[in-house]
Amino acid sequence: MKVAENWPVVKGDYRVGNPESRIAVVTLASHLEAYPEAALWGSSKTENLGVEKIIVNTISNSNIRYILVCGTESRGHLAGQSLLAIHAGGVDERGRIVGSEGAIPFIENITGEAVERFQQQVILFNRIGLTDPEEIQKIVDGYKDKGEAYPEEPLVVCSPKKKKCSLAVPVNGDVIISEEFVMDAEAGIVCPAESL
Repeated sequence: MKVAENWPVVKGDYRVGNPESRIAVVTLASHLEAYPEAALWGSSKTENLGVEKIIVNTISNSNIRYILVCGTESRGHLAGQSLLAIHAGGVDERGRIVGSEGAIPFIENITGEAVERFQQQVILFNRIGLTDPEEIQKIVDGYKDKGEAYPEEPLVVCSPKKKKCSLAVPVNGDVIISEEFVMDAEAGIVCPAESL
């Protein structure tokens, strides 16, 4: 099996093309018309969740061996630079993308194993700034059938469930906000002064 069931496994701003293609295209902040010969084609504007989604959808399809990173870079977030950085250097013990210059370059929803698989499975082409559809299509055509699929089964990783918010009950009003309101600093709750 080369493609995970229900692939792509996470939703995002992309179009599915040919799941057997060896190349995916990340257009960063540019919205360029999709070329169906690519496995996936879509934008990525963030250096954290966007990068995570690219990794998860790539490693769950062993056919993908190349990723073309093109289009206009996202300001501040630097999603393209961060994608190149995680591929080159991985993440540190705190989940920070090594070498990323993005504003919040932390990977929180996937494992180091997933990052390592991504690094081993694909080659990235840094063409940040390229928006010419004909040139992009030529690159896709040159790599869509190149080489063999990654020799291991697709790796499906799931994001942890979001923690449910637990409502704390205030036990005291230790911070006075006004004559009418106090805050329980431990619970982080503001309530009317007379309720305590």
